[in-house]
Amino acid sequence: MATGGFGRGGRGAALLQALKDGTRKPGDQDEKTVGVQPATQPPPIAMGRGDILRGLVAAISAPPPTPGGAPDQAPIGLARGRGLAAMQALLQGRGRSMPLPQQALQLPVGQASPQQAQQSPGAQASPQKQQPLAGQQRSPPRAGPGSAGQQSPGQPSPGQSSTQQLEGRFARMATEDRRPTVSNVGKDGKVVALSGNYIRIRCANAGVYQYHVDYRPMVDSKNMRFKMLNEHRDVIGQVKAFDGSILYLPIRLPDQETVVTSKRLTDGVDITLTIRLTRVVPPESCLMVYNIIFRRIMYILQMVQVGRYFYNPKTPSAVPQHKLEVWPGYITSVCENEGGLMLLADASHRVLRTQTVLELMQQIVQRNSSGFQDECVKKLVGTVVLTRYNNKTYRIDDIIWDKSPAHSFPCKNTGESITFQEYYKKAYNKNIQDDQQPLLLHRQKKKRTPQGMEQQCENICLIPELCYMTGLTDELRSDFRVMKDIATHTRVSPAQRKLTMGKFVNSVNSSPEASQELANWGLSFDNDTIDIEGRQVQEEKIIFRDGHVMAGPQADWGRDATRKTVITAVDLKNWIVLYTKRDSATVQEYISMMLKCCPQMGIQCNNPTRYELRDDRTETYIKSLRDNINPTVQMVVIIFPTSRDDRYSAVKKLCCVECPVPSQVIIAKTIKDQKKLRSVTQKVGLQINVKLGGELWALSIPMSNLMVVGIDVYHDATRGKRSIAGFVSSTNKECTRWYSRVCFQLPGQELIDGLKICMTSAIRKYHEVNHTFPEKVVVFRDGVGDGQLSIVGGHEVEQLKQCFRQFGDNYNPTMTVVVVQKRINARIFLKTNRDLENPPPGTVVDHTITRREWYDFYLVSQHVRQGTVSPTHYIVVHDSSNMRPDHLQRLSYKMTHLYYNWPGTVRVPAPCQYAHKLAYLVGQNIHKEPSTELSDRLFFL
Repeated sequence: MATGGFGRGGRGAALLQALKDGTRKPGDQDEKTVGVQPATQPPPIAMGRGDILRGLVAAISAPPPTPGGAPDQAPIGLARGRGLAAMQALLQGRGRSMPLPQQALQLPVGQASPQQAQQSPGAQASPQKQQPLAGQQRSPPRAGPGSAGQQSPGQPSPGQSSTQQLEGRFARMATEDRRPTVSNVGKDGKVVALSGNYIRIRCANAGVYQYHVDYRPMVDSKNMRFKMLNEHRDVIGQVKAFDGSILYLPIRLPDQETVVTSKRLTDGVDITLTIRLTRVVPPESCLMVYNIIFRRIMYILQMVQVGRYFYNPKTPSAVPQHKLEVWPGYITSVCENEGGLMLLADASHRVLRTQTVLELMQQIVQRNSSGFQDECVKKLVGTVVLTRYNNKTYRIDDIIWDKSPAHSFPCKNTGESITFQEYYKKAYNKNIQDDQQPLLLHRQKKKRTPQGMEQQCENICLIPELCYMTGLTDELRSDFRVMKDIATHTRVSPAQRKLTMGKFVNSVNSSPEASQELANWGLSFDNDTIDIEGRQVQEEKIIFRDGHVMAGPQADWGRDATRKTVITAVDLKNWIVLYTKRDSATVQEYISMMLKCCPQMGIQCNNPTRYELRDDRTETYIKSLRDNINPTVQMVVIIFPTSRDDRYSAVKKLCCVECPVPSQVIIAKTIKDQKKLRSVTQKVGLQINVKLGGELWALSIPMSNLMVVGIDVYHDATRGKRSIAGFVSSTNKECTRWYSRVCFQLPGQELIDGLKICMTSAIRKYHEVNHTFPEKVVVFRDGVGDGQLSIVGGHEVEQLKQCFRQFGDNYNPTMTVVVVQKRINARIFLKTNRDLENPPPGTVVDHTITRREWYDFYLVSQHVRQGTVSPTHYIVVHDSSNMRPDHLQRLSYKMTHLYYNWPGTVRVPAPCQYAHKLAYLVGQNIHKEPSTELSDRLFFL
């Protein structure tokens, strides 16, 4: 660092001065070293920032001149201070204050901490803590501008101690970091009395004190860090939350910086722990700490964590006919909403199997003795198992075929070799019956040290005989009887959910240990859930070609959909049907019913061309399709004797990519039942009309030049876990015709990078159909978690804005981007005179339980006959249209009526559901981009 008044900018002047001086030979003495004064030289030209700052300090902070006297000069130490110290002094002289960066934990410079003040005489403190910075003055800051007695926001009160000043600064910083509360409440609709599964939380403390714990010398082991800190409970107290470096306490320690010492047991080295206060966190910002507290309460209540949530293993519900059992549990989450700090509590259920991994492996061996190892790996690797001896879950990462329970391993505690059989008998009193079974391998997740280094984690070997399968297989999920029997235990009505939440509150209040855990942090919660006021928007009118009907209180117009005439019918003139010989009679009855039902819905239908196949091999279907598909064919209907994924994928890939033509696959079992044949045929007829480009029904959408977009992402697990984004946009005013595109992304990527191509193509298509560009664009974005909301509002919105610029500098439509979340735990109940019920379709809640920092609302769009309805959460991440909340809520509700695969409302807006169907078809079956010839039709339904 250059000194002498030059600063960085004066290095050139210093170099020139050095060149002018004569060279000094070895052995010559410097004039300064022998006390000889150098010759008088003219002062160097002030060229550096240090001199500029010195001039400013001298001009601003100098006291007014005394009458008849020369003004005082600025102190040399202050004038030569070039960085933080001089700037701090300069601002203090002007009545301002500036927090010291990277030193928010230290006391104001020049003031000794209480701990330093108590040091013994002669003890030398570190220069960083006791000595002022270069040029720092010790004089107190002057009062800022304003009337006498007023305190500027950044200045401490004269009577406050340094600790109180620092706490005040922390409180102001926490307040400044918080974004303002966002409230967008609608007014239209009928007011309804509701209740939610939220419980208010109250905090008696001012907040939580956050400390940073520093270990010198450094300690990498997290367990050792915990043990060393726990040795000083007499200093920090009995109540804490600690993650290895950040410590949260409900109390404030006496000193700003507390230093304690522990001895490392491995080598006897003394470790110095420095516990330094970093900030005072207000209750609204302590969500992470409070969620940790409620996790502790779950353990206190002897709940077992399986996956993300906690369950009670003592009260399972058995489903013996399917070798299953259901564990009841709770979902808890502390969150800050518009109405304040709340606890979200809900009932949850976990389906566990009473079948062990060993029993499953034995079944596989009996079924496939030659290739059983490959099948076992396919069935087991990646699944989660439960070990009932310690009620923990593990993910199976591999199967060790060359080891068995008879093998030994070195014991971690004693270092002696012990077999797996001996270990489980000694540790858990478990006798392993089969000593020839292989072992299951669980690889623990790699952990990082506070310095960012990866720690070596040990692998865990599990015994198949002691591991129980969790979750449901695809075979169980497809079994209607299994799902029906499970639903009797998992479907919970609103009244039963209310009882479950009351039971949880009583369990916490009746447990002295759980109540004390809350009291230690100054927390308490209400005994009942909150009451909220919602609105029910008016019922929608469903428009057909020959009239209109009301959606009804249950938002279901299934009967009218088959009796009324569709808005736009595409006559089925040239279509082909493929089937096997054994299904020929069934196909004949189906075709006869099509010819009878379609005209009643306004669709003219001719006799199809039939092709009877000699067998049901996939190659036979593919060859017949290739031979018979030509440009005149409108539709291909394929009758499968049984359901097979590989055959379905092959047919869809051919019809969507190679030979683009709309296709309809029907399982023969679906059309064999004579009682249901008419109903099934009517629905298939409507679906075929949509795939050909027809329109079934519409709603009144008053907005002009509106384009609605739906986006969803599917993560493909078969091809390197590649992600597929589905993009669907409306092309007409009524939002009954849609344009679709897909784009492929990096593995696991949720945010869409290829969005610009899709949006540009959609705008061109809109202009091609309407001869004008859309003036309003509303994007419904599905599949985004809370952590990605800000990224979507920035990354994706910026891509959309760039698309608009491609159509001219003057084209700048208004745009609203709405994230749609359906996998949420929030529940809304309708309060009646008798009990709680499901709210009717069209119920909106846009306050109290909504996010504090986002423009959002909850919408119930479906009618549910069993269980509890799940609302959909709509979060507006970008809005340049200034649309009224009522209009956006109403538009979202209208969109749930336009999904043509169901004559009723669906849970998410139709474009989101269309995008999901498209992305799923491409990711699950096609694995390639569909032909653009089909992009203007809903071929993926």
